[in-house]
Amino acid sequence: MEITSRPATVFVKGEGSWLWDHHGKRYLDFVQGWAVNCLGHSPTAVADAISQQAHKLITPSPAYYNDIAIALADKLTKLSGLDKVFFTNCGAEANEGAIKLARKYGALNCDGAYEIITFDGAFHGRTLATMSASGKKAFEPLFEPKVPGFPKARLNDIGSVRRCIGPKTVAIMLEPIQGEAGVLPATDQFLCDLRSLTKERGLLLILDEIQTGIGRTGKMFHYEHVGIKPDILTLGKGLGGGVPLAALLATEGASCFAHGDQGGTFNGNPLMCAAGLAVLGEVSQKEFLDSVTAKGEMLTASLAKLAKRYRLGEIRGRGLLQALALGEPVAAEVAAKAFEAGLLLNAPRPDALRFMPSLTLTPGEIEQLVAILDGVLGNMNAGA
Repeated sequence: MEITSRPATVFVKGEGSWLWDHHGKRYLDFVQGWAVNCLGHSPTAVADAISQQAHKLITPSPAYYNDIAIALADKLTKLSGLDKVFFTNCGAEANEGAIKLARKYGALNCDGAYEIITFDGAFHGRTLATMSASGKKAFEPLFEPKVPGFPKARLNDIGSVRRCIGPKTVAIMLEPIQGEAGVLPATDQFLCDLRSLTKERGLLLILDEIQTGIGRTGKMFHYEHVGIKPDILTLGKGLGGGVPLAALLATEGASCFAHGDQGGTFNGNPLMCAAGLAVLGEVSQKEFLDSVTAKGEMLTASLAKLAKRYRLGEIRGRGLLQALALGEPVAAEVAAKAFEAGLLLNAPRPDALRFMPSLTLTPGEIEQLVAILDGVLGNMNAGA
C-alpha cells in the first residue's frame, strides 16, 4: 500500500554503517531503520545467533516456555532492575501493553483510575491506543474517535503535570527524549521531579525507552543518567538489532496481568530472542557504552562546527541520538540532497535533522557525514 513517500531506490545489501542499492551505489546510513540497527547492518553477532537458533527451534508457541526467552528475560531484569518481562514484536505493541497494564493496575488498586498523563509532542506508536497517547499534531484528525484517557502535559513543565492529575489518574508516561518531535530531551531535573511526584501521588511512572534504550544515549537505559527507576519500562528498536523484538518490563508490584489478559502469537519466540541476547552481549559491556559516549561527544562537536559555519541552530540530544536545528523549514530539502550525495538522514520536523547512527560507527564515518553535509549546506547557501 502507498503509505509513505519513498524514493525509487531499492536497497539490496547492508554492512555496518553502509547500504548499497540495486545499482551498486553506496550510502552512509545515519537513520539505521530509525535507530533499530544498533550494531549496524547485518552484524555478524546477530546473523550468527539467528542462523544457529533457526536450526534448533524457531517457535514452540507462547503457550510454552522456551530457553532463549527465559535467558533474555533474565538478562533484561538484571540489567534494568525491574522484575517481570513480556516480549512483543514492536515498540507500539509494548506501549499498548504498558497502557493495558497501567489500566489493569488502576482497576485493581486505584478505584478504577485509568487516565495516563502523556505529553505534547510525544510519539508512542501507531496502534489506536498509542496514537491516542501520542501528542503528535498530525494524528489528531485521524481515525476518530480516539481512545480516551490521555490528558496532555507540557514537557519539562512540572506544574502542567500537576494540573493534569485528577481522581482518575493512574500513571504518567513519557519518552526521556522525544525523538519524533525533533529530539527534545526531558531534563534530568524534570525526570527526577516526575519520579518524586508519582511516588507522592501513588501513580505509576512509565518510561518509553524504545528509542533511547539499549545503549543509545551512552547508558544501557536513559534513566540511569538520572538515577531513577520506572515502574514500567518499554524497549524496542535496538533490542533486536534489526529484527522485530520489543519488551514490556515492570516491577513486581505493577505486574498485575492475569491469565488471558495479554498475549501474542509470536511473542517471545526463540528466533528473535536469540538476536536480542546477541545484542545485549555486545551493548551491555562497559567499554561499548563508553565508546557510545565518546562518539556522541565527537558527533556533537562536529555538528557544532557546521552550525557555527552556516549559522544554524542548537544541537539537541544525548549520546548517538541527536538533532541539528536548521533555523528554517529546509530539513526535507537537505535530507533529499544528502540522499543524492550518498547520505541517509531523517527530517523529523521541517526545521531539524535527526541523527541516529549505528552505535558501532567509526570516527571516520562521523567525518564523512560532516563532509557530505558540509557540501550539501554549502551548495544550498550558494544557490540561495
